[in-house]
This record gives sequence, C-alpha cells and structure tokens, in this order.
Amino acid sequence: MTLKYLIQKEILQIRRNTFLPKLIIMFPVMIMCVMPWVMQMEVKNIRVDVVDIDRTTESQRLVHDIEASRYFIFNAMQPTYQAAMKDIEHGKADVILEIRDGKYLIAANAVNGTKGAMGSAYLSQITTKDLRNDIVSVLNLYNKGQNYKLFMIPALLAIVMMLMTGFLPTLNIVGEKETGTIEQINVTPVSKWAFILSKLIPYWIIALFVVTVCLILAWLVYGITPVGSVWLVYLLAMLLALFFSSLGLIISNYSSTMQQAIFVMWFFVVCIMLLSGLFTPTRSMPHWAYLSTYVNPMHYFIDAIRTVFIRGGSFRDIAHQVFALAGIGTVMACWAVQSYKKNS
Repeated sequence: MTLKYLIQKEILQIRRNTFLPKLIIMFPVMIMCVMPWVMQMEVKNIRVDVVDIDRTTESQRLVHDIEASRYFIFNAMQPTYQAAMKDIEHGKADVILEIRDGKYLIAANAVNGTKGAMGSAYLSQITTKDLRNDIVSVLNLYNKGQNYKLFMIPALLAIVMMLMTGFLPTLNIVGEKETGTIEQINVTPVSKWAFILSKLIPYWIIALFVVTVCLILAWLVYGITPVGSVWLVYLLAMLLALFFSSLGLIISNYSSTMQQAIFVMWFFVVCIMLLSGLFTPTRSMPHWAYLSTYVNPMHYFIDAIRTVFIRGGSFRDIAHQVFALAGIGTVMACWAVQSYKKNS
C-alpha cells in the first residue's frame, strides 16, 4: 500500500508541473514528425562541373543523365580541368567529372568526407551504368525501396526513450534534494525498494505512452508499421526504459545539484548513443571500441528493434538481445537501490 501512495504522489507531481506534461507529448511528436526528414545519410544537391573533351554522343548522354539525377545539380560545363578546379576552390562545385579519350576522371571535394565519398560513388554508378546493367543484378532484401525513414524510425524511437526515461528520473530526485523534500521521505519507514520503484514506475508508464505515440505517428505520417510483433517492440522499449531510468536514478543518487546530474547524464547518454550503432555500423569501429558494444544496452536495443521492425523477426531471433537487455537492466536497477542512501 505504501508503494501505491508513493506512485500517486509522483503522478500528482508530474500533473501539477506546468511544463512536463507538455514536454512528454510534444517531444515525441517533434522527433517523429521532423527528424526522419532531416536525419538521413542520403547526400543530395551535389554540384557537378563537367569537363567534356571528347564531345561524343556517349559523353553528351552521360551529361544528360547527371542533369536528370535527383542527387546532382549540374553546375557548369567547363572547358578545362583547371577552370573546374577554380569552382571547387571557391565552393561553387563539389565534384568534377572529366571525360577524355573515353575515360572518366572523378575529382571530389572531400573537406566534407561523407559528401565527397557519396558524391563520387553516385557519379561512378552513373558513368558505369550501362556496363553494370549487363552483368550485375541487385536485390534489396527487407527494405526493398531503400526508404531511409524505415531505417531511422526505430533509431529515433530509441533516442526518445533514452531522453524521456533517462533525464526525467534523474532530475526528479535531484530536484527533491535541492528543495529538501527528500528529507521527509528519509525519516519515514519507507523501504529503499519502495522508494526507487515509486520513482521508476511512473516513467515506465510514460515510456509506454511515448512508444504508442511514436508508433501511431509512424503509421499516420509515413505509413510505416512494424513488420514483426508490436508486443516485441513494447517489450524492448520497456527493457531499455528499465536501464535508462535506473541509470538516471544512480546518477541522481550520487549528484548533489541538478547541474551536476545533467552534465553527468549527458556524458553517458552521448557515449552510449555514439557507440551503439545508431547511425553507423559498429563493425566500422576499431576493435577496442567495438568491445564496448558487449555492455552497451542501446546496441542490443537497436539491433533487436530493427530486426523486429524491418525484418519481421520473432522472439527467437532477438532472444539474445532481450536477455542481454534484461540482465543489464536488472543489474542497474539493483545498483540504483543500493546507491540510494536513506538516513534513519
């Protein structure tokens, strides 16, 4: 019964906060409606200068293919390679294509490494299109339309869960420390477990609400729904919420001010996110950095939810990730309880 009243207290605190309920609703809405349009690895609007020395029918057809591509902006037809390089140096062009004696030279401005590499790759595909169509057949599995939004929505769901269930519990306890209300709890016979659970359960409920909002928005705005079981998505979300809410409570237990808690939480959140494979494949990391993925719950979550969301995997396909998330979350929850110092 004590736990019930403590949970009611937390829910009342959230409802009486003039800003927090609005944040809980607006944050997932903004993330799901805006971020899939801007957070994508596709590189577009690459400005191209062409130096056509041959001036043959084939070279003219290649120039028209570049003009028709949705990835390129045809900048200019230059008489010499040196003239095209001046456009690169002045920021007017990103890539140069020189056609001489039936051979192609592609030179890219790689100050922005991603733009340079992707621009060169796109242009190489266009120049070798006729040859590749004769000898190569490409079959895209699962995400057949190569819709980057389908790839990013599970990742954005992870970001929403991380920020909502990580920072809110952190700020809750530290806020009570700063206002002095936590001292009233410390002099009561409330157990550590009851107190910590009362801080976790409301945010788990918020996590369920946030996941539901994100799934509904993905369906309404993009027409994207999980290929696999929705219940597996909720299971993974709750396990991730267990970890981040426990991490938030651990940090708050060791922090004395809200500023300190925010900076420490932000440090861990950034490290966990960038080392998880959220945006780039983990196999691209150095081996010493890749070893961190074995204890990174976000890595297990991303791997599992993309398996369910995109590939339609079953519980058997993600059992390893589920058990890893459950184990890490349980350890962190126990640590959260033990790190809370209750004065008698």
